[in-house]
Amino acid sequence: MAVYCWSTPGEIMATIEILILLVLSSYAAALTTDGLALLALKSAVSADPTGALDAWLDFDDNPCSWTGVTCSLGRVSALALPDRELAGYLPSELSLLSELQILSLPGNRLSGPLPAALAVFRGLTDLDLSRNNLSGAIPTEIGQLTSLAHLDLSSNLLAGSLPSSIAALPHLSGVLNLSYNHLSGPIPLAFGNIPVDVSLDLRQNNLSGEIPQVAPLLSQGPTAFSGNPDLCGFPLKNPCPAAKQDPKIPQPNPSLNMNPNDGTLRPVASEKQKSPVGTVAILAVVLLIALIAMFVLQWQLRKRRSAGPCKESSHEKSSSPGFSTTITGGSVTGERREGHASEVYAAVDEGFGLELEELLRASAYVVGKSRSGIVYKVVVGREGSAVAVRRLSENDDGDGSSGGDEWRRRRAFETEAIAIGRVKHPNVVRLLAYYYAPDERLLIYEYIPNVSLHAALHGGPLNPTTPPLPWAARLSILQGAAQGLAYLHEFNPRKHAHGSIASSKILLDDDLRPHISGFGLARLVAAGSQDKMPHSSKNVASPRAAVGYTPPEMRDSTGASTWTQKGDVHAFGVVALEVVTGRPADSELEGWVRQAFKEERPLSEVVDPSLLHEVHAKREVLAVFHVALGCTEADSELRPRMRSVAENLDRISASR
Repeated sequence: MAVYCWSTPGEIMATIEILILLVLSSYAAALTTDGLALLALKSAVSADPTGALDAWLDFDDNPCSWTGVTCSLGRVSALALPDRELAGYLPSELSLLSELQILSLPGNRLSGPLPAALAVFRGLTDLDLSRNNLSGAIPTEIGQLTSLAHLDLSSNLLAGSLPSSIAALPHLSGVLNLSYNHLSGPIPLAFGNIPVDVSLDLRQNNLSGEIPQVAPLLSQGPTAFSGNPDLCGFPLKNPCPAAKQDPKIPQPNPSLNMNPNDGTLRPVASEKQKSPVGTVAILAVVLLIALIAMFVLQWQLRKRRSAGPCKESSHEKSSSPGFSTTITGGSVTGERREGHASEVYAAVDEGFGLELEELLRASAYVVGKSRSGIVYKVVVGREGSAVAVRRLSENDDGDGSSGGDEWRRRRAFETEAIAIGRVKHPNVVRLLAYYYAPDERLLIYEYIPNVSLHAALHGGPLNPTTPPLPWAARLSILQGAAQGLAYLHEFNPRKHAHGSIASSKILLDDDLRPHISGFGLARLVAAGSQDKMPHSSKNVASPRAAVGYTPPEMRDSTGASTWTQKGDVHAFGVVALEVVTGRPADSELEGWVRQAFKEERPLSEVVDPSLLHEVHAKREVLAVFHVALGCTEADSELRPRMRSVAENLDRISASR
């Protein structure tokens, strides 16, 4: 007589599950492998108060008609049973569902560990097991789910450390939610590789240590890390205690690199441990350099004072090599600092008082790049307030320009910056200050903390960065953006055009209010070059807008292209089509929508699928389609003014 022994309870459970499958297969021979795997889940469920699995019958040919099951080409591609109060555990036999793409079981009472066998789901894009009673550690094998875009394990009893393998998921682009668990230990530095557009949530755990000071984590905001008492560092207001720095580890305090040819931020490395003799020598050298610098500074001050009368001399500060003055020209006043004749730092917003030295010392993180330059989030002050700094791309001016040319370029840049600073509208990003030097030009803006409209609409293959925007929010965003653009078209007699309207240029704050960014960049870039500014600001040199937003009159154009206000109207119409269809603004979007209306296809084939359940909004959606198609007319003369577009959207909202 043979005697079988098991060394672990896990082996006993695995053997029982195999026996269950053998028993099931004896009277369910006609059922597919996917069906047998789902029957194993049914057997693992100890309580089904809503009867969700009652229709899962062993004599069916396939499970495609079962509750919560979706099939593609005869294979199970999705299993979704949310809020069914199912009690039990997740059997490892689920790994037999080799074509599974979506596993969504939130709001149940499933317990036990996460099976490591789930790692075989190489095609899985959406894993949602939130609001259960799962326990144990998060298996590192989850990092093998190479197609995963959305991972939600929140509100469970998971413990242990954060596996670094999660941060290496190559297609993660939607939500990574591990909140309300019992996870402990530090946040791995590898989490700094998570894409910026991923919505990370680590709230209410037992995490500890300093938050890695890298852009993808810092851009999440403090909410993503709240409820972890032992976690410290920005963006939390809980500072980390001072600790001795390992001399072999670089200091993790990035600073703004002012080299215009370099678009990266580098940490300042700490020096190696020096011997006492070497330290004394270094201090002596530093002291000598400081004395020399003081003598040079005194000589420059005396030379400046004796250089003759100048218009700024009456404002000179005796305590600083710089001086303050008032910037005239309209109602704009501010603090001005000049290191020499061609260097200017000035505020164009009355409430902005940040000194240049403080700005340059602050921590900065790259949050965006474009043809016009690099955008940094700069954190200033102990309270953690932030501004956005755009460093304009360097012009190919050459080094042989005369002093008169340099003076004219500086004055042209200042004139345009001051004009842009006069723009005061709640739906336009405010310019706070600017800095000009022969080899460096910075624009300091208010910082909008959320995401762009583009990221909110297209943040991931299945799920955007945030949950799908409801129709009311989308309509409100279009209203605000239209009002801001109409203001830009009319606030100045020169009839400015924006020149690069796109969903990526519409920033959303925490309340989803839209703010148009990038206004005036084309004119500022032109002002800093040797080329002359266009005589009319109604037509702006095009900054090569994305093809989908480019109006027909500018496509395949030869010579110097100009962007007009009617071009802005066309681009806004494409943004409106993005909002109602949920499709990216490629070169085919407008034509595809027009063809659909010409063929009188059902609205459900054109509108964003996430809006189909909002049946009450059908009339408003249709009205916005008509507004967008009017804005994108091929003949620019047939397009309405932005003021009319804004009024039409207001009427649509008022009819609700």
